[in-house]
Amino acid sequence: MEKSIGAESTVLSVKEAFEKLEKVGEGTYGKVYRAREKATGKIVALKKTRLHEDDEGVPPTTLREVSILRMLSRDPHVVRLMDVKQGQNKEGKTVLYLVFEYMETDLKKFIRSFRATGQNIPPATVKSLMYQLCKGVAFCHGHGILHRDLKPHNLLMDRTTMMLKIADLGLARAFTVPIKKYTHEILTLWYRAPEVLLGATHYSMAVDIWSVGCIFAELVTKTALFPGDSELQQLLNIFRLLGTPNETMWPGVSKLMNWHEYPQWNPQSLSTAVPGLDELGLDLLANMLKYEPASRISAKKAMEHAYFDDLDKTHL
Repeated sequence: MEKSIGAESTVLSVKEAFEKLEKVGEGTYGKVYRAREKATGKIVALKKTRLHEDDEGVPPTTLREVSILRMLSRDPHVVRLMDVKQGQNKEGKTVLYLVFEYMETDLKKFIRSFRATGQNIPPATVKSLMYQLCKGVAFCHGHGILHRDLKPHNLLMDRTTMMLKIADLGLARAFTVPIKKYTHEILTLWYRAPEVLLGATHYSMAVDIWSVGCIFAELVTKTALFPGDSELQQLLNIFRLLGTPNETMWPGVSKLMNWHEYPQWNPQSLSTAVPGLDELGLDLLANMLKYEPASRISAKKAMEHAYFDDLDKTHL
């Protein structure tokens, strides 16, 4: 029997309330469908997620995550969770359907479309998207929520309004049972902070800022800044550009669990890796890609950076 979680829902089952139009993706935690709400004709994104099984049905952690997602949904730069419905699959396992607003594209596809035509994303567009991303991240961080997996694929976009919204927020902690083995596509390491790669057990909001920096560079060059295909390769890619870290530039780095003796590289200028970004942009990027997590700029401070001074922020 399907029922809804949350007061604002009706008791219609998912099958009764929605018509599935097509599968639009398969994430780590479940399938995503484009669907039409029968009552209103509104197009939504329906995310089907399997839960940890326990005797009580829906685990309290999941209910907590859902209420966090609902709360964060109030921000215009976080994709809106409209409803949550609970049901069972053919094996009788508990399934949650999260009903999100539907966004037509994502930043990964947006970047790819420019790469295909050989054009650069206009600097003003890069600036606007970056500001919206910092604003959304600042809102989440202000409520004590880390994303932990920011990447172009889960930044949704409306190409008409150029509005950017963060998706897949907080799901990592609630739904820790992957539906199937990670494919390379799903578990990309390219945006992962060095402290996570080096096995830090406690990490902070700075992990998201590192990802934001990687995304910033990619918007300018249309290629990933650090495209590693293993954790070691990922680290070496970072070290080649930013220099091999040591205790002077990053106190405590050699005590991290996965630390080894690495080849010694000197830091390169960021402008070699991100040509086409102006001085202020490079300064902001450098502040996002600091090795020591505590030295990395916060999302809120990033919004105040001089790089954004000439941006019209009225509608963002």
